[in-house]
Amino acid sequence: MASLETFWRFFPFLGRTRQHHALEHATLHILSRRYPDKPLAGHSDARGFWILGAVPTEAVEQAVAEALERLQRGEHHLALHPGCGTNYLATGGLAALAGLLGFAGARRWRDRWDRFPLVVFLSMLALILGRPLGFWLQRAVTTDANVHDLEVVAVRPTRRGRLPAHRVITRPVTPTVA
Repeated sequence: MASLETFWRFFPFLGRTRQHHALEHATLHILSRRYPDKPLAGHSDARGFWILGAVPTEAVEQAVAEALERLQRGEHHLALHPGCGTNYLATGGLAALAGLLGFAGARRWRDRWDRFPLVVFLSMLALILGRPLGFWLQRAVTTDANVHDLEVVAVRPTRRGRLPAHRVITRPVTPTVA
């Protein structure tokens, strides 16, 4: 992973987005426990992240503060989320690859039909492998649970189209020298 760490240093906005992605996931874990019947989603960028869903602003503020504290205490498992788009991308990508491999070289419809059971098998394998691959990609590429240098600046209620949402803004913390 040393080469990835070097890569993130050259693109600090991507590194910051990875931290926000981790904090977004941790926030969603906490909010989902408090509001199990509310559909929630999120997405991250270099300035912070969005929480989509009809939940009170105070609840989002509390969840973000708790998520940040828990990640800083080392609860890095909160940075990984089963509903993350990375999981869907990994599974979908493997399934597409399964179809391409299974049908490779089949020029006639008869040949494709003959290979259909193989494509089904490869697609099922893709579905089985996609979830652990997605979690690995979250851990190694799309999130960074090391958020010790972040602080939350604001949690603002807003809308994304017709969806109620909250915009969470962060900034880097400058270490103090004693």
